[in-house]
Amino acid sequence: RGCARYQGGSQEQSGQPRSSRHGPSQLRNVSPSDAIKKHQKSLSAWFSHQPNEERQFGPSFSLDAVHVDPVIRESSLEEILKPSPDLTIQNQLQQPCSQVISLQNLFDVDACGRQVKNVVLYGTVGTGKSTLIKKMVVDWCHGRLPRFELVIPFSCEDLSHSHAPISLRRLVTKKYQHLRDVVPMLGASNLKVLFILNGLERLNLDFRLAGTELCCDPNEPVPPSAIVVNLLRKYLLPEASIIVTTRPSAVRRIPGKYVGRYAEICGFSDTNLQKLYFQMRLSQPGCSGESSSASSSSGEQENLVEMLSRNLERHNQIAAACFLPSYCWLVCTTLHFLYFSRTVPPSQTLTGIYTSFLRLNFSGEVLDSTDPTNISMMKYVAKTVGKLAYEGVMSRKTCFSEEDLQQCFEVEMKTESELNLLEVFRSDVFRFFLTPCVQPGKEHTFVFTIPAMQEYLAALYVVLGEKKTLAQRLGKELSEVLGRVSDDVVVVLNIISKVLPLRFLPVLFNLLKIFPRYFSRLSGKDRDAIAHTMAEELFKEEDYYNDDVLDQINSSILGVEGPMRHPDEAPDDEVFELFPIFMGGILSRRNRAILEQLGCSIKNLAAFEIAKAMKKTVIRKSRKGLPPSELMDYLFFLHEFQNERFTAEAVRSLRTVNLSSIRMTPLKCSVLASVMGTTSHEVEELNLTSCNLDASSLRLLLPVLLRCKALHLQLNSLGADACKEIRDLLLHDKCVVSNLRLTNNPVGEQGAQYLAEALAGNSSLTHLSLLHTALGDQGAEVIAQHLAKNQHLQELNLGYNSLTDAAALRVVEVAKKHATLDKVHLYLNDISEDGKRALDSLRMDRDGVRALVFLTAGTDVSEYWSHILNVLQRNLPFWDRERVRPHLALILQDLESSRRQTANPWRKAKFLRVESEVKKMLGELQHRTL
Repeated sequence: RGCARYQGGSQEQSGQPRSSRHGPSQLRNVSPSDAIKKHQKSLSAWFSHQPNEERQFGPSFSLDAVHVDPVIRESSLEEILKPSPDLTIQNQLQQPCSQVISLQNLFDVDACGRQVKNVVLYGTVGTGKSTLIKKMVVDWCHGRLPRFELVIPFSCEDLSHSHAPISLRRLVTKKYQHLRDVVPMLGASNLKVLFILNGLERLNLDFRLAGTELCCDPNEPVPPSAIVVNLLRKYLLPEASIIVTTRPSAVRRIPGKYVGRYAEICGFSDTNLQKLYFQMRLSQPGCSGESSSASSSSGEQENLVEMLSRNLERHNQIAAACFLPSYCWLVCTTLHFLYFSRTVPPSQTLTGIYTSFLRLNFSGEVLDSTDPTNISMMKYVAKTVGKLAYEGVMSRKTCFSEEDLQQCFEVEMKTESELNLLEVFRSDVFRFFLTPCVQPGKEHTFVFTIPAMQEYLAALYVVLGEKKTLAQRLGKELSEVLGRVSDDVVVVLNIISKVLPLRFLPVLFNLLKIFPRYFSRLSGKDRDAIAHTMAEELFKEEDYYNDDVLDQINSSILGVEGPMRHPDEAPDDEVFELFPIFMGGILSRRNRAILEQLGCSIKNLAAFEIAKAMKKTVIRKSRKGLPPSELMDYLFFLHEFQNERFTAEAVRSLRTVNLSSIRMTPLKCSVLASVMGTTSHEVEELNLTSCNLDASSLRLLLPVLLRCKALHLQLNSLGADACKEIRDLLLHDKCVVSNLRLTNNPVGEQGAQYLAEALAGNSSLTHLSLLHTALGDQGAEVIAQHLAKNQHLQELNLGYNSLTDAAALRVVEVAKKHATLDKVHLYLNDISEDGKRALDSLRMDRDGVRALVFLTAGTDVSEYWSHILNVLQRNLPFWDRERVRPHLALILQDLESSRRQTANPWRKAKFLRVESEVKKMLGELQHRTL
């Protein structure tokens, strides 16, 4: 049976040498060879053009540089014509890719030794059909496909929009003007021509003679579909080779006798192909942006590729997702967004990435061109898969059984037309969104290919208004019917009322008009419900102490470094914090415009009403105190929403911003600066303690930092470079910072020089903490030299900086002459007993400055002992225990010595109390319980 194919699909090999012997020589002697070169140049420019979504990967990005060929498997008509499988795990698993064939060998002889002329290349959505064709055309333009002398690509979507008769030669010159000198040679010479028909599912072809007449004349005008049919029949230009790309559901539109070879695109079934793709795309020069240095960005890119490769090896689910090349693109784009967004505001949104991803894969395609409803593929997905996603989010689950799928798609309730649509969806689109779960114990369930896609589709399902009860759906349909016939009813009732003076007719008419108005009010309640859902999901208290959503996405892609979870260990509760954020992002103007192209319309009025309702719910709930991770999620939500007026109103209520312990990546810094930049109000306090900040982070945050009165930057490893940025901040004429804490940062002597310059010229700062910042004597001396030029500082903390007697006395001597400075912290420094006595002699009543050195003041406990111990207690977990223990022992020794010198029992009791606190801290250090 394999050899009994129609001669139009495969031709005897003996007929080929004649073409190869005369074709090239004839082409060289005529001017059309120049036309073909122009054609190659034009095609190369067109097919090498990348969409806007690709430009983020750097100016050197090109299709040649990053393309990885997917696996192509030779198939057969018998395999394609098998009965459509049920929605079972066994049938959804990808078959082993035996009989692999390369793109260059698609037109090799078949098993019977006959030259293949027609090739059908098919694959589900996202396997890379269009990209593979683009690469094939570019390869021919650059001389890497010598089998063919001329390649003519056609888009079946383009051909489907035209029904006017046109000849093949006119069609070619209409699309490619450079070929007007070559067209006469079509069919009249041995020119080796390849026609590419991309997206055959867009065309309705009829191979019956009664439906499409025979045509062998390339000059005869016929409909474009007739040209395609006769080319495939080999009745028109029988010597030409043809490659057709299509989705699986449309393969059977071409009778098997006209096909020489079937080939299925199997995607990246090999993990090594996935790794190669990630390495090529994420290692492109310029991928990390212009603002970062070449060495640091190259190291970060290599680190990303390495972490991603390790996660692919140990996490089978992400490897199963990246089986589709399109999802590899989504992973790379998301990582680029997370790690290389360094502009304010960020150039993209996460919702925009997912929306663009869907546009690149669906691009307004209809699910089935033969169906009269012409429902867009994305609209169908939103109604069906979106429902499944939403129900999963509401029930906090990510794994779905076959019963869940059956209930979602409502197989038993479908009409004939709807069942046909479902069949097309199952064969073409199902595996794009849902994939078998590879987690042990859950082999018979499905999960979303990318977890975040479940939350995106659930958000789209809600925002589109698909979440309706049966009564709401019936009410909408009835309202639309009554609204359409209202004008006709007016005319009829007016005529009847003139002939028959029946008083009940006007009443009946008014009742008919009332229903649409009443339903419009009910639809307004739907907008309130959407806003309420958004607020409830955004501020779920059970999610308050999870990682922020950006870190969650990062972990889902790159994995979590550390020990793996035991298979028998109960998993954590599923978290769906992206769901409300995607709801807000979908409502942005740009995403609504893209979704409109995909057939998912969200009207401006609906978006306006939802935003109006959100002011009553989202903003009101945000005024309650939020933990740092939830506050970061809220700021990210405002960024995704892309509504400047709404964001300004929401941010205006944020007087205190606590983001302590949040890993502030460049993206998060950009989001914070962008969102806070919608207003100009002063911020009472900004807490960025332990946020992994550096100099570049401070640069991004400068507009926000200028407006903060209290600024906490402890535990951020801020060195001299960062201190240079802080100097520029404090010397800015709009700076209002009055309290700056740089505790536990490696400031050093050079950093102290920058801070001293800032002190000399700043007029807003009143409190400065440089506790444990490695200043040393030189750093303290530099600060003392510039301190005299400052006229506003009230408190300075130089504790735990290895200061000796001379440096400490120098600082206090300068502080004595300062107009406003009345408190200097010097505890935990290397100050001797003589130095302590010298400092102790500088009493406030004589010199106007308090030097906080020890917990004692002569034979009494210092009035600031509680403050000093609180500072030590807060910072001990972050200090070197071996280094701080001698300081605490010295403090304890000083307390005991002073207690023995006093005879006052009240003072002795105070000493004993303070001693017990210090001993407690020493004990905790000893047992390493801090």
